[in-house]
Amino acid sequence: MKVVAIIPARFGATRLPGKVLIDIAGKPMIQHVYERTTSAHGIDAVLVATDDERIADTVRRFGGEVRMTRSDHQTGTDRLAEVAEHLDADVIVNVQGDEPLIAAQSIELAIAPLRHDPALVMSTLRERLHDREAIADPNNVKVVVDREGYALYFSRHPIPYQRDRDAQVTWWRHIGLYVYRRDFLLTYARLAPTPLQLSEGLEQLRALEHGYRIFVPETPHPALGVDTPADLERVRQLLAE
Repeated sequence: MKVVAIIPARFGATRLPGKVLIDIAGKPMIQHVYERTTSAHGIDAVLVATDDERIADTVRRFGGEVRMTRSDHQTGTDRLAEVAEHLDADVIVNVQGDEPLIAAQSIELAIAPLRHDPALVMSTLRERLHDREAIADPNNVKVVVDREGYALYFSRHPIPYQRDRDAQVTWWRHIGLYVYRRDFLLTYARLAPTPLQLSEGLEQLRALEHGYRIFVPETPHPALGVDTPADLERVRQLLAE
């Protein structure tokens, strides 16, 4: 099984423009993501997909491989699919360019289910949430799964609802790393947007609404995406430590 990891990276960002190029501990953020991805076992190649020459030049300077894409993509999945269409690969891993602390072991955990189950077309990751403030934060996407570990729903709202305060409830944060069979990714990118996807602003709901199953293994390795200046300072602090 040939596995290629693609890191979609754009320059524009609402709260942190150019964030993938921001310096963290002496390296641009995209370099941290690239190096952590290349250290994962079982990945045959790592590519950065971008439409911005500033990002491409930065990646080339640290020795990374770039694929230039169109500039009119609405989502990272569309950018991913453009690159995947021209790749000789069985499985595509989508690693977010703003996850400089992503663990190589987490990437391996997300790939493993597709190695073991040829019928599985897509997987992602979850981690336990304990902090009530983090559970309530809409920037932390929550996921609920069935007894086999397949996603039932993703939401920015705290799910499940704890009606009885004495009930034992586990909340899961979704980690936005995705693994697809290449053929499914190309199909997925062509699917029409769906009502729940548009309501929540969560692209993975499109797969569920069209009837596809997503396996969501737990990772013990915490991840911290950079969406706000506060996230950036926290990442810098963690890497400095």
